[in-house]
Amino acid sequence: MGNAAQAEQGAQVLRAGDRVPPHREDAERAVLGCVLQDSARVLDLCVEQQISGESFYVQTYRTVFEAMISLYSARKPVDLVTVVDALRERQQLEGVGGEEELVRLIDGTPTTAHAEYYIELLYDSHLTRRIIDTARVVTEECYRKEQEAESILNNAEESFFSLSEKRIGNERTWGELIEVEIAEAERLIQEKKGLTGISSGFERIDEMLLGFQNSDLIILAARPSMGKTALALNIAENIALGARRQPPRAVAVFSLEMSAESLVRRMLCCRAEVSSQALSRGQVGRKEHGQLIEAADALRQAPIYVDDTAGLEALDLRARARRLKRRYGIDFIVVDYLQLMNFSKFANEGRQRETSAISQALKGMAKELKVPVLVLSQLSRAPETRDPKEGKPKLSDLRDSGAIEQDADVVMLLRRPAQQKSGKEDDQVDPRLAFLEIAKHRNGPTGMVYLDFEAKYTRFSNRFEGVDPAES
Repeated sequence: MGNAAQAEQGAQVLRAGDRVPPHREDAERAVLGCVLQDSARVLDLCVEQQISGESFYVQTYRTVFEAMISLYSARKPVDLVTVVDALRERQQLEGVGGEEELVRLIDGTPTTAHAEYYIELLYDSHLTRRIIDTARVVTEECYRKEQEAESILNNAEESFFSLSEKRIGNERTWGELIEVEIAEAERLIQEKKGLTGISSGFERIDEMLLGFQNSDLIILAARPSMGKTALALNIAENIALGARRQPPRAVAVFSLEMSAESLVRRMLCCRAEVSSQALSRGQVGRKEHGQLIEAADALRQAPIYVDDTAGLEALDLRARARRLKRRYGIDFIVVDYLQLMNFSKFANEGRQRETSAISQALKGMAKELKVPVLVLSQLSRAPETRDPKEGKPKLSDLRDSGAIEQDADVVMLLRRPAQQKSGKEDDQVDPRLAFLEIAKHRNGPTGMVYLDFEAKYTRFSNRFEGVDPAES
């Protein structure tokens, strides 16, 4: 590149910094004119579309709109007279051009029929300016390099994701929250379903938890070979296909241990009730072959999205989940499993501190995306070292960090007596019996859920017959 071209490029960069941010002055004037003529309808539209004083680029128009919103919030009339009085009380009337300027706003807006269109133009310009501001902040963070690149990327994605939630606001008045909850209470009373969240497909689990609730972090913990991955996949299948008369929901599965192909094969064999070992040996008869085809047809359209990247960083997983939420509308997330995740920022502080940071990141992800997150976790060897009669897992057995228990909204401890080394005669233990203890439930009861497990098909099901109390 020649000197002249380099000079021109440098001049363009300098001029880019002096560019006027995107705005539509005509749309800003039109919105104000519409409010002055039809305040009840137009201000309702503005609030719905999250128009605020900051949405206006021209400072005088921003001042006028803030006075209008102040009157609207106080449930006072909003018209030429009241807005003039409000601006006069604030000693801002002359600064916006006086009463004559407000009259010109009305005269320049012959109809309020297009108010929604003007508001959309205003919102679009404001959103564009916010994107520019966010990009500028990210750029400055990159140049300062006070954080690792992964942290900067996660912050950037989180910032842009929040901008993409076009009509969703987090700030609501107490009265609005009460209205939402009483409406939900009325719906529950009328429907009598007994579920406020997403059904797991297992009746007793749903009875205890009332379904999986949005923003909850649910931990499913067990020793190896107890079937926690199988149970998680069964739940994911139930949710994706629509369990207990609920609509199908999109599910994301982050499988840090199993490959996507292995996971799909397990789910196919489970639904078809065909032994995966028999399939691997090719020893599948015509009947089982037909069952596999039927299972494939049922699962083919299931909205399940699998990421089998090994050793995911906590921030990377969160960013991927954010993208899946934006692209596919994910309603439920499964992470298999926590101890295989990393958080390099805290790796030098010991595994316990790193696990604590991972747990906090997963809880933050659940709250940010407003979906239930089911995370599998290993238990320590402590249950195996206890007296056989006291061999039940405890919350304190959660491996690596007590922060997992602290951050979780629900902790479920899975065990199968037939798999445990105990002093009981093995032939006296039902090989199908599984115990799922709800050991922590932040917003409800705890207790034991009894399940059946078909090891041949890696499938859990509801257990309705009685259980010997001695076995529990």
